[in-house]
Amino acid sequence: METKPPVPPFTATTAAQKVRAAEDAWNSRDPDKVVLAYTPDSRWRNRAEFLHGHDEIRAFLTRKWKHELAYRLIKEPWAFADDRIAVRFAYEWHDDAGQWYRSYGNENWQFDDDGLMAIRLASINDLPIRAADRLFFWPAGPRPDDHPGLSDLGL
Repeated sequence: METKPPVPPFTATTAAQKVRAAEDAWNSRDPDKVVLAYTPDSRWRNRAEFLHGHDEIRAFLTRKWKHELAYRLIKEPWAFADDRIAVRFAYEWHDDAGQWYRSYGNENWQFDDDGLMAIRLASINDLPIRAADRLFFWPAGPRPDDHPGLSDLGL
């Protein structure tokens, strides 16, 4: 099993690094890359869907990014302690009909000693927006360092 630094126990600095690494991985929209941050038996609740293990997580992410087009995500740490991090996030995407959304949510993460996420609990709400109301503009891939974060954007 690979170690994914930073590892618990987290500090403010290492929690922020872990959150940014997760954001960058998810912005890759590569399920094979993203799944490597989770334990093989990782347990998820994503909205009302319950997942267990790499195969289910990979299948979920593949479905997600086939539906959520032009996906751009920003995560921000909310709190941390020992092996846990609480995160707030927002992402923008559009469906195949061209309707844009901003999805807001919170996640609770728990890590193993190697820095792999063993538990991910996510609550998410979708808000339809006009294309003119979008705030996340950068080329596909990781958010540039000079792009504002959630707090900077007033989200």
